[in-house]
Amino acid sequence: MSITFTDYRAFDAMGLANAVRRGDISRREVLEATLARVATVNPQVNAVTYVHEAAASEASGDAQAPFAGVPYFIKDLHAPVAGMPLAHGSRLFAGDVHDFDSETVARLRRAGFVILGRTASSEFGMNASIEPSLGQPTRNPWSLAHTAGGSSGGAGAAVASGMLPATHATDSGGSIRIPASCNGLVGLKPTRGLIPTGPHRGEASHGLSHEHAVTRSVRDCAAILDVTAGPDTGAPYFTAKPAESYLQAIARPPGRLRIAFTTTTFDGRAVDAECRTAVENTVRLLQDLGHEVEERRPEFDGAALGAACGTLLLTGLAALVDARETQLGRSARPDEMDAVVHAAIAMGRKVSGVQYASRFAVINREVRRIGRFFEGADVFITPTMAKPPVAIGQLSMQTLTMEQFQQAMAAFCPFTGAFNATGQPAMSLPLHWTAAGLPVGVQFVGRFGEDARLLQLAAQLEQAAPWFKRTASL
Repeated sequence: MSITFTDYRAFDAMGLANAVRRGDISRREVLEATLARVATVNPQVNAVTYVHEAAASEASGDAQAPFAGVPYFIKDLHAPVAGMPLAHGSRLFAGDVHDFDSETVARLRRAGFVILGRTASSEFGMNASIEPSLGQPTRNPWSLAHTAGGSSGGAGAAVASGMLPATHATDSGGSIRIPASCNGLVGLKPTRGLIPTGPHRGEASHGLSHEHAVTRSVRDCAAILDVTAGPDTGAPYFTAKPAESYLQAIARPPGRLRIAFTTTTFDGRAVDAECRTAVENTVRLLQDLGHEVEERRPEFDGAALGAACGTLLLTGLAALVDARETQLGRSARPDEMDAVVHAAIAMGRKVSGVQYASRFAVINREVRRIGRFFEGADVFITPTMAKPPVAIGQLSMQTLTMEQFQQAMAAFCPFTGAFNATGQPAMSLPLHWTAAGLPVGVQFVGRFGEDARLLQLAAQLEQAAPWFKRTASL
């Protein structure tokens, strides 16, 4: 049978796989529908940067795999795919191709996903918007004048525009949750060590970096975690996956939870009224569902924690660029990276070994303070963002100085990075839209290792306030 775009949007990834397994739709028809949708809408949103021409030959394999025949993209950042370019969103890495799959990509393949190509990333994942100096910005399917977020904005725009129902994303400071919020999607950053980062990376960005997905449904989020979670060979540490699958867990409600929330930033500043309303409406819904809800927030030095994490990320970026320059046998040219990125690398190269090591004590101190807060709360809720999606141009890494860029980023996304430092599971859910039709996410943070409980709460909210049928009109 042939399927129309309207039919295609009716499926999440699990639904699409079930339809293929029943024989309602062939794998070829799914692939053709996806590629047709990419050809139609990608020129408008600029979400996909590379399409794998041999993908059609890979639409085969174990017909009983959980996601057999379902298309999937991999973000253009820190995720090698054999034979596929990995540029990290940067011209400096143009043409860099690996000869192996990362363990996460390998597990996605074994689960039946057909790897179609790459989605856009901001350069080295630095920006909460994708606005390259060469090429077009990645645009929000709900409003093309606005950002799709970052750094996984390509993934968010691809799913929200209906190219496919779920896809890969990464998160070192909010890069799964930010585009999930901007695009009206589910975005989970799993507990540190739950998803493998090898074999090319051990402790990814000192535990700040995570991989998972942006999805339209909670069950896809849970089911994809089921097929990717667990340690890979030689991992420096790992968080064990539970005996019960995440998909099985979300079939049950989470029980009565102690939930804390805030409608201000961690240092008490007000957020946009739409972001505050998103949390307030969610609080009322949670109370109706029988949860114990209280307004309070953890007390910690967010500025010190952010600066310490920033030092680790900048030095890691400088090391990555140094390795690339060694590989190329020359220094990076000014036109190969945006101005803010050049400035960030210069900052990273100036950090001494002693300064670098001292940041771990700062992170430990503040993470322990946040951890004590969760002794009295099962879940903590914040706005995902301090503002709805901003207009393209407000987070440009070409026109802003480093100081201006840092200030703009802090004003846009002050809530997510702390939980990369703690390693706790944190997710954005699409629970509010502005009067103008822009999505506004709400962030839910669970205790370390309690991804299942967070997913149970998400499934309960999805049932109480469904969002799946609400789609961008592209």
